[in-house]
Amino acid sequence: MSGLKEPQEFEPQEGALRLAPDDDVHDASAWEAATAAVLRKARRLGEDDPDSAVWEALARTTLDGIEVPPIGQAADLDGRVTSGRPGRVGAWDVRTPLEGGDAKEVNEAALVDLDNGATSLHLELEPGTDLAVALRGVLLDLAPVSLGRPDPEVSEALAALLDAAAGDPHPANNLSADPATAQAFGDPDDARASEEAFVRTVRRAQALGVLGGVVDGTALHDRGASDAQELGWTMAVGVHYLRLLTRAGLSVDEAAGLLEFRYAATDEQFPTIAKLRAARRLWARVLEASGAGQVPQRQHVVTSRPMMGRYDPWVNMLRSTVAAFAAGAGGADVVTVVPFDERLGRPDAFGRRIARNTSSLLIEESHVAVVTDPAGGSYAVERLTDELAVAGWAELGRIESDGGFGEQALAGVEQRVQQVVDRRNAGIADRSRPLTGISEFPHLGETLPERAPAPERDVRHYAAPYEQMRAEPAEHPVFLATMGSIAAHTARATFVSNLFAAGGVTVEVAGATDGPDAVLAQYAGQRVVCLAGTDAAYDEWGADLVAALRSAGASYVVLAGKPGGRSGIAVEGDDAVDDWAALGVDALAFLGRIREELSR
Repeated sequence: MSGLKEPQEFEPQEGALRLAPDDDVHDASAWEAATAAVLRKARRLGEDDPDSAVWEALARTTLDGIEVPPIGQAADLDGRVTSGRPGRVGAWDVRTPLEGGDAKEVNEAALVDLDNGATSLHLELEPGTDLAVALRGVLLDLAPVSLGRPDPEVSEALAALLDAAAGDPHPANNLSADPATAQAFGDPDDARASEEAFVRTVRRAQALGVLGGVVDGTALHDRGASDAQELGWTMAVGVHYLRLLTRAGLSVDEAAGLLEFRYAATDEQFPTIAKLRAARRLWARVLEASGAGQVPQRQHVVTSRPMMGRYDPWVNMLRSTVAAFAAGAGGADVVTVVPFDERLGRPDAFGRRIARNTSSLLIEESHVAVVTDPAGGSYAVERLTDELAVAGWAELGRIESDGGFGEQALAGVEQRVQQVVDRRNAGIADRSRPLTGISEFPHLGETLPERAPAPERDVRHYAAPYEQMRAEPAEHPVFLATMGSIAAHTARATFVSNLFAAGGVTVEVAGATDGPDAVLAQYAGQRVVCLAGTDAAYDEWGADLVAALRSAGASYVVLAGKPGGRSGIAVEGDDAVDDWAALGVDALAFLGRIREELSR
C-alpha cells in the first residue's frame, strides 16, 4: 500500500519528566537500606548480602522478558516523554456482553442491562438468530451495538436496522467485520474470512456514519499470547486492513477512522494499563508512517477470559474488578466485563448484573474516570509503557518481515505464542504465578452455581491443568501424618493440604500426636501418606515413623518439606521418603504422581 512504510527501529522521543523537586534528599540507597532490613527478617536476604541486592530479590520479569523493578525511580524517565495518553474524557462506555440463540431472551436481557447502567451492547448470537427481535426496543441512536465475529449477513442485518432506525445511528455502532480473525483462527473458506466482504461492510458502515471493522487482539490473547505479542498482532492486522481499504479507494485517515481495536485486560493491572497506552502510541506511529493525520485509536477492552476460573468462580469477580479498573485507568473507550459465571455456562441475570455494576461502581463511586490519564507520569508505568511499545513494535517487525499478515507470518506468531504459553505454564505449575481458588486456597467442598449449557469457547484457560484434575477427583484420600502439636504442624499441614486439594485430592488428618504410636493409632491403611511437622520432629522421630508406616501398609510416603539437611529424613535407603513437596515444587508434576499412586 502506498504510504505505509516498513517498521523502523523504535526509539523513545527526547525529553524527560521530573516528578520530584531538586531538593529531594531521599535517594535509592535510603530505600535499599529500609527494604533490605525487611527482607533479612523474612530470610529473603542473607546478613552478608549488600542492601543493593533488594533490586534483584524483588524484581520480576514479564512473559515478554521485560524486567519490572520493585519501585520506579526518576531515572526511569530519562529520555522518555509521557505517551499513549487517552483521548477519552469522562466515563467509559459500559458495554455488556450478550449471547445465545433465543432472540426474545436476548432482547429481554438487553433491555434490562440498558435500563440498569449499561450504555451499549456486545452481541455474540448463534447462527440464525433474528437480530431485529434481539434488538427490539433498543435505541440505536443512543445505545450502540457491536458484534462478536459476525458473518457478513449479520453485519448487513445490523446495517439494515441502523438504516431504518429513527434518527442518526450512534457513531460507535460497529458492523464489526473481522476477516483476519476468521482467516487466522477459523475456517479460511468461511464467509467471515472474505476480504471482499470486509471492504463492502466497511464501506456500508462509512455510508451510515458508524464503525465498520474490528482489529481483535483478544483472539490472540485467548490463545495465550503475551502483552507485546497482542500489541504486535493488532498493529499487523491494523496495517493489513489499512492496505485493503486504501486499495479499495479510501484514504488512510478514512480507513483508520472506521476501525475499533479490541484488547484484553487482565488482573495484572500495571501491565494492562501500560499495554493500552502503548497500543495508542504504536498505532499513532503506524499512521504517522502512513502519512495519515492524527486519528485516535478507539479501544474496546474486554476482561480476560483465559484468567477466569471454573472453580471458586466468585474469585472471578475480583479478577474482573482489577482488570476493569486497569482498562478504565488505561484509557479504554469501551469496557466489557465478562460475567464471573461464564465458565459455568450461560451467565444468568445475577452474573450480568455484577458485570455491568463493576464498571458502574468504578465510575460512579470510585471516580476512576474523573482523571483522564491517572497513570501518566508514573515512573513505573511510563517505563513499562515505553518498553512494551518497543517490544510490540519488534513483534510487528517480525510479522512484516515474514510478509505481513498471512499464512507464513501466522506460523511464526503461533510458534512465538507457544513459547510464551510454555513459560506461563511453568509458572502456573510451580505456583510462582498463583491462581487464587484453584492452585492456591482451593475449596474441594464447594457447590458450584448451576448455569444453562453454553457452547465452549476456543480459549486456553490458565487454570485448565488443575481444573482437569478437579473435574475427576482422586478416588482415595491421602493420610496426613501430622507430627507434634497442632501449633507445631499447622504451617506445613496447611501448605500440603492446599496443594493436594489443588489436584482434587482429599486428606485425612491425624491431628495432634506425640510419636509414631499416636500416628499409627489413627492410620487406617491408606496407600499414600504425607508427613507434616517441624524439622525438629522430623529429625527426632521422622525416620521411625516412616519405617512404622511402611510396616503398617503405606506404599508411598511423602514429606511436607525438603528431605535431608535439617529435617533428618533420608533421601535414599529403606527409611527414605518416596516424594516431597515444598515451596517452588512443580505442583502439577507432583500431583500427577500422587494421583497415579492413589489410583493403583
